[in-house]
Amino acid sequence: MEIKQTFNFYDQTYLKSYNLDKAIQYQLNLLDSLDVYTREHCENVATITCNLCKKLHCSKGFTEYCVTCAYLHDIGKMFIPASILQKPSSLTDEEYEIMKTHTTLGYKLCIKDAKLRPYYAGPYYHHEALDGTGYPQGLVKKDIPYEAQIIRVADEYDALVHKRQYKTHIGISDALNIIIENTKPSPNAPSGTGFTKSGKNNKLIVNKLIKVVIDDIEYEIACTMDYVAYLDKELDRYKKIEKYIQKKNEAKKQNDILYYEQYIDMLLRSDESVDNFDNLYKEFKDAYDLRKEILENLHKEIKIVKKLKV
Repeated sequence: MEIKQTFNFYDQTYLKSYNLDKAIQYQLNLLDSLDVYTREHCENVATITCNLCKKLHCSKGFTEYCVTCAYLHDIGKMFIPASILQKPSSLTDEEYEIMKTHTTLGYKLCIKDAKLRPYYAGPYYHHEALDGTGYPQGLVKKDIPYEAQIIRVADEYDALVHKRQYKTHIGISDALNIIIENTKPSPNAPSGTGFTKSGKNNKLIVNKLIKVVIDDIEYEIACTMDYVAYLDKELDRYKKIEKYIQKKNEAKKQNDILYYEQYIDMLLRSDESVDNFDNLYKEFKDAYDLRKEILENLHKEIKIVKKLKV
């Protein structure tokens, strides 16, 4: 028996509540043209964008529009060579310039397709920064659509999380600190724009991102606690089995041996036996110890996240 308990940070409950499946099926089909990592990233960014829109109290219509833009934000990467897109090491300056073209390539794809045209802002503007340090146009705050400002934060967050290969929220405060830092003025901001004190990211949106993350950590804590309670109950059952196996092995009388065997059979599940008991017991113990450690770290992490200020 394999002990499993999974928590999906990118829970699509909010997406389902907006009944987006049919509305964006055409756009979702396009994601199949992307590599697995980029497709998953696009889906993650859409989910985070939906969560942010909810925290920002956006209208249902704007949320649906914004989420679709988010799904498509990296669609231009289907035209980027795989040698660059999937390169495990750092890009050269020349490769980075090619990578940056995914914004304009995505924009051109949308403009040419009547079904995609309304959502071009996602691909085109998601790397623009409020202080003018972004690309492809180097726009400043007043010229960057609000949907793109939301998607930028969602995109940066998911990219950081996956770059660091986090499997849970442990250490997530490091990623949030980087995003918060990008709300502060940059020394590279072009002078004369009037937005040199803006930073790259919208402070309100980043503040809402922190709240989204807190909600998800609290949900993960609740799920993990429920699973720990389940494991605890199962371990109690295994302790009883262990006790009766020991009594059976020590018994001298046949009637006593049969009694303990019957009791053991009552406690064992259909996929369990005395032969695989030791391995299963160890799996449950290891799973329990691991989840207890995760819980401890999650409680530490949420305390840090709750103290973060934008």
